[in-house]
Amino acid sequence: MSGGTPATVALDRARISYTLHPYAHDSRAGSYGEEAAALLGIDPRRMFKTLIAAVDGRLVCAVVPVASRLDLKALASAAGGRRAELADPAKAQRATGYVIGGISPLGHKSPMPVLVDSSVTGFDTVYVSAGKRGLQVQLPPAELLRLSGARTAPIATS
Repeated sequence: MSGGTPATVALDRARISYTLHPYAHDSRAGSYGEEAAALLGIDPRRMFKTLIAAVDGRLVCAVVPVASRLDLKALASAAGGRRAELADPAKAQRATGYVIGGISPLGHKSPMPVLVDSSVTGFDTVYVSAGKRGLQVQLPPAELLRLSGARTAPIATS
């Protein structure tokens, strides 16, 4: 069953088994990931948010648990750079093809390196955005890493 986003199209093409979890997104929600975790009843350590950062001016996709924050210094180091900062939202949207709050680590419009926090390997399945607000996809971490071409690194902090 596909949600019709570039992320689900990529999953279907790769013949990866996944489960979609829609929820009623509230546009007043302060944190998209925390909202999704709460509405779906998922442990926020198992639900991962996708952030686009610029490492020495180059866009990088960082995926960290909703319960954590992105450690920009750790991300810069893991990406082989010296300095990282969150990317301008408009640049993130153009590069990924997704809206803020619905950015998936899968199916980006423009290829970019993907780094996932190493805690991802501690779960049988994890949740990430399926490519639009109000829709999460559940899949095994190994499939997330394989399809996104990601590497793992300790890039999250409490």
